[in-house]
Amino acid sequence: MAAPTTSSTPTTVAAGPARSYALPMAAMTSLFFLFGAVTNFNDVLMPYLKDVCQLTDLQSSLVQFAFFGAYFLMSLPAGYVLRRLGYQRGIVLGLLVMAAGALLFVPAANTRTFAVFLLGLGVLGAGVTLLQVAANPYVSVLGPASRAASRVSIVGVANNLGGTLSPLLGGMLLFGGSAVLKARLAALPAAERLAEEATLVKAPYLGLAAFLAVLAGVFFLLKLPEIEGMQADNEADTPDLTAVSGRKSALDFPHLRLGVVAIFLYVGVEVGLGSFLIRYGEAQGITQLSDFTQALVRGLNVATNFLAVLFGQAPAAIDTTAGFTKAVGAVLVASYWFGSLVGRVVGIPLLTRINDRKALAAVCAAGVVFVLASIAVRGEAALWLVVLCGLMNSIMWPVIFPLAIKGLGPFTKQGSSYLIMAIVGGAIVPLLMGWAATYAGGLRVAFLLPALCYAYLLYYAVSGYRVR
Repeated sequence: MAAPTTSSTPTTVAAGPARSYALPMAAMTSLFFLFGAVTNFNDVLMPYLKDVCQLTDLQSSLVQFAFFGAYFLMSLPAGYVLRRLGYQRGIVLGLLVMAAGALLFVPAANTRTFAVFLLGLGVLGAGVTLLQVAANPYVSVLGPASRAASRVSIVGVANNLGGTLSPLLGGMLLFGGSAVLKARLAALPAAERLAEEATLVKAPYLGLAAFLAVLAGVFFLLKLPEIEGMQADNEADTPDLTAVSGRKSALDFPHLRLGVVAIFLYVGVEVGLGSFLIRYGEAQGITQLSDFTQALVRGLNVATNFLAVLFGQAPAAIDTTAGFTKAVGAVLVASYWFGSLVGRVVGIPLLTRINDRKALAAVCAAGVVFVLASIAVRGEAALWLVVLCGLMNSIMWPVIFPLAIKGLGPFTKQGSSYLIMAIVGGAIVPLLMGWAATYAGGLRVAFLLPALCYAYLLYYAVSGYRVR
C-alpha cells in the first residue's frame, strides 16, 4: 500500500544557519522503504500461514485484519504519544515496537499458533502506525517549503520500491529455498513437515527485528531538526465556514464523507487484490506457464538468488515447468506492486498537466473492466489482469485525498484524520473477500468485491467529489 503521505501546508523548523537536510531526508526515506516492505510482505505471509496453520481463506485474511486494524486503533493514541515524546523519540519508539512485534514471530513459529502470529502482526502494525503519524508531517517540513511536494514524491517512490522487493524476498525465503531443503521437507510426514515449514518464517523476522533495533539506535543518535510547531493550515486566511454555512464538523461535508468511503475502499481493494493473488492463481489450475511468465520468473530468480546465501541457503532456481506455484505467485505479487511503482513515477508528474479527476475516473473504470474480465476468463490471463490493477491503483491516493479535503477550511485537519483512519479498509475488505471465498462460492465470487469497490471509486470520481 502507498504510504499515506500528504503535502499539507509545510511548517517551519528550528531557526538557525542554513544547513543540509540530506542526511535526515535519507533517514526518513529509509523509513518509507521499510513501511512498504513490511506491509507488502504480508501478501506472501498470508498464503504461507494458510498452509502451515491449516487455515480457511477467511481465517488467513485475518493476517491483513490484524495489521491494518492497528491503523484504526492506533491513529489517535499515536498522536498523543507524539505530543508527549516529540517526532524523533516517537520514531525511535515506533521502531522498537515494530521490533517487538517481529520477535513475536519466533514463539509463533515454534508453536505454530496462528493467534500468536496475529498478535505479532498487530504489534508490527501498531509500530508502523506510530511511525507513519510521525514521519508523514516530518517529511513535509524537512527543508524548503517550495520542495515539499518533491520530498513527498521521493518517499512515496521509496515506499513503492520496498513494497515491490519484499514479496520477491518473501517468496524466495518461504516458498523457495534449497533443493536439499525441499527434498527433506517432502520426505517428512505431514505434521512434521508443517512444523518444519513454520520455522522458515523465523529467519526473516529475526533479521527484521535486529535491523529495526539498529535503525532505532541510529535515529536516537541522529541530530534531526526539531519542528517548532504546526501552522494552522492558513486558517487565519480562511473564512469561518461555521458562520457561513452552519457546519460544525468535517463530516458535515458530503464530499468528505464520500471521500472517507473512497479511501476505505481504495486501500481495501489494493490490499485485497495483492493478498489473494497467490490463492487466486492456485485456483486457476495452471499447469503450463507462458514463455513470458517463465522468463520473468527466471530473471527475477537470478536477481534474488544472492539473498538466499545471506540466509544460509544454497540458491535454487524456481521451477517454472510445474505450472503455477506459490513461488511463481510471489513474483506476480511483486509485479502487481511494481505496476503501482511505475504508475506513481510516471503518473504523478502527469497529474500536473491533465485533469486529475478525469484520470481517476479512467483508472477506476479500467479497474472494473480488468477485475470483471479476470473473473470471466481462466488461466494465466486472469492473473495478469489482476496484476494490471496495480498500475491503476497508483494515482488513486494522491487524487482522492486532495479532492476529499477540498473546501473544508478550518476543518481540514479533522477531515485529514478521518481519511487516515479510513486506511482500516485494508483490514475489512480482505476479510470480506475471505468470507466470500470460504462461504459464498469461492474466489471468483470473492473477486466481485474489488469490482464493486472500483465501481464506487468511479462514482466518486464522476460525482461524489463535488463540494456541496
